[in-house]
Amino acid sequence: MLLGVVAVLAVAAPAAAVAPVSVPATGGQLASAPMAFAPGDSVSRTDQVRDEQWQLDELRAETAWRSSTGRGVTVAVIDSGVDASHPDLVGQVLSGTDLVGPDAAGPDPVGHGTTVAGLIAGRKDDKRGVVGLAPDARILPVRVLDDENRYDDALIVAQGVRWAVDHGASVINLSLGGSGDSPALAAALDYAFARDVVVIACTGNLATSTNSKVWYPAREPGVIAVAGLERSSDNLWSGSITGRATVLTAPATGLVGARPPGGYWRVQGTSFAAPLVTATAALVRSRYPRMPAGEVVNRLLATARDLGPTGRDDRFGYGMVDPVAALTAQVPPVTVNPLDDLTSPGVVGFGPAPGSADNDPVTGAGSDPLGLTAPRQQTRWTARAAGAQAESAPERLWTGAALLVALITGAALMVRRFRQRAR
Repeated sequence: MLLGVVAVLAVAAPAAAVAPVSVPATGGQLASAPMAFAPGDSVSRTDQVRDEQWQLDELRAETAWRSSTGRGVTVAVIDSGVDASHPDLVGQVLSGTDLVGPDAAGPDPVGHGTTVAGLIAGRKDDKRGVVGLAPDARILPVRVLDDENRYDDALIVAQGVRWAVDHGASVINLSLGGSGDSPALAAALDYAFARDVVVIACTGNLATSTNSKVWYPAREPGVIAVAGLERSSDNLWSGSITGRATVLTAPATGLVGARPPGGYWRVQGTSFAAPLVTATAALVRSRYPRMPAGEVVNRLLATARDLGPTGRDDRFGYGMVDPVAALTAQVPPVTVNPLDDLTSPGVVGFGPAPGSADNDPVTGAGSDPLGLTAPRQQTRWTARAAGAQAESAPERLWTGAALLVALITGAALMVRRFRQRAR
């Protein structure tokens, strides 16, 4: 499931009048009927967009930028693609790859990836439009989501992770996920960890989930799982999934994001909280270019602003990400990623990708302001280890007993032959 493609309000391009627009429904699917919004709900000026980026004040971006702007860091956005021609992203986007197909209308037919990219690295060279929290970082787009903001096979995402690592990404953003584990994707994430890459993913949205379990890959050990907060408060967003796997929180509602082909919309969802943590990781990697990924992760955890019960808890994790503290605090070094259990999934190649046992949909996620629900979609992969048929416990018991009998019989025959020869 793609997390948090929750565009609530859409707006026309900067020079155009406000007009009816399509709105992403649950799971990131675009509603078929255009929706018109009240004048107060639209964003008609690019300077108004800048004024409404409340998360920059909440995260003290201006102070953080005195220490780092993300220069020299490549951030992979594994998503629906990125529109590099958007005014706020021109010059920020590197040449990426499309693992879905060349038939899509434009580099980002959904808009989700462009919004994520803008929150990370929107340009800061004027007072208009969206500015990212790491405005001098570069975006490496990897398209794994189709025109409906979905992926049908975790193998595609796994390939995207490996491609991003091999093409220079030091931070990876995964604003997507699903309910089932994937050993193939786990192996790709281990590949990233072994090559000193920081990986961030969103925890998921309740509106597009059939259960309240933190989505995968956010719950994979080593990944920073990000839940969402309400606007200008320390309250967990009511639509955010959270649980034991939650690591950090970040603003998730009332956000304004870049939208292809040059406009803006209001969005909410954990998909858009994750990029703010991703951008913070990029700031840290830029300020401390020799710092290993494990230390970067530890620094984000150690400097988070604690929310809820003291220490890590199941709702807020370690608390809200704090870019200023992450860049300036004295944090003792560590030798490993504190989130990684260092176990290997035992998958080294790209065989048939194991996945969701309950056939939950894999979609883009967000809030559901129109009261719509994402259609159930059966995936093309099942939760089975690749290449082998699972045996039940009784089957294994009888097989072992038969083997033992065969060995005893063989040994008895050997002894008998030796005795006959001795005579």
